[in-house]
Amino acid sequence: MARHGGFQGGMMPGNMNNLMKQAQKLQRQMEEQAKEFESMEFEASAGGGAVTVVVSGKKEITKVSLDKDVVDPDDVEMLEDLIMAACNEALRKMEEYNKNNMSKLTGGLGGLPF
Repeated sequence: MARHGGFQGGMMPGNMNNLMKQAQKLQRQMEEQAKEFESMEFEASAGGGAVTVVVSGKKEITKVSLDKDVVDPDDVEMLEDLIMAACNEALRKMEEYNKNNMSKLTGGLGGLPF
């Protein structure tokens, strides 16, 4: 009788060894990528460049730059909003980059139970 694809019973020992080697290789690649990612920086601006924030892959704000014209003691709330917007955008960029890179590395393994 012809096989119709899919999982057909037990796994051969050689196949299991290959699978383990591939899993170990993927783990090493993910560790290397995570280390590289932590050293990266992601920048975002708000208010037409009046506020610029840089975050690291470690999710730490490493730099905040303010245009002197945006500092208005009578409108601190606007400055707070611009800083918050720039921080959130920088964090979004960092997360998106990380998600895309991990997706490339795992190649759609998201449904596997490990």
